[in-house]
Amino acid sequence: MKKTVLLIFGLALCIGAVTVIGQKKNLSPKQERREVREQRRADRLASFEKTMDSLVLSHNFQFNPQTMQRQPAGPMRQIVNPSFNVGIWDGTADICLPYIKGYVPPYVVSIINYTVSDLKGYTTEQTNEGWMVTFSTSLYSAGTYTFTFEIFSRTGGANLTITNPWYSPVQYTGTISQLY
Repeated sequence: MKKTVLLIFGLALCIGAVTVIGQKKNLSPKQERREVREQRRADRLASFEKTMDSLVLSHNFQFNPQTMQRQPAGPMRQIVNPSFNVGIWDGTADICLPYIKGYVPPYVVSIINYTVSDLKGYTTEQTNEGWMVTFSTSLYSAGTYTFTFEIFSRTGGANLTITNPWYSPVQYTGTISQLY
């Protein structure tokens, strides 16, 4: 008898749960549209993040700088010239960036304008927020320039830090885009 009562009680609970779960939410049209918009936004964000990850993993992307700063505490400078960028493809880097030379004043702003295919130690490492891409090159000089990209997959933003044993590091902030 106890087994029958427990079986009937369990069956009643299951039927009640299925009925409650199966009912459609009573949402107003405005709330339903909001949920649809939120879902579309979430899908677009996920798609963007996948695109950024794909760009970095393909080793074909472009860094577009917006600001630059001599480290550790130099003045922040805006970069508005659209010709300045760093393109990476197939083990080659096309670099056109303003660069601040010097450890002590007077600092000199020069232009790094090279296409190099001898990228040493090219590494791509995934982080919590995106990717860390690092490589070194001599830029046809006596010193070694190390380029470190910190790429944020969710926002498409990136920081580039160029270090050289002869000069203070220079950090750039900007965006990552597809290389055309």
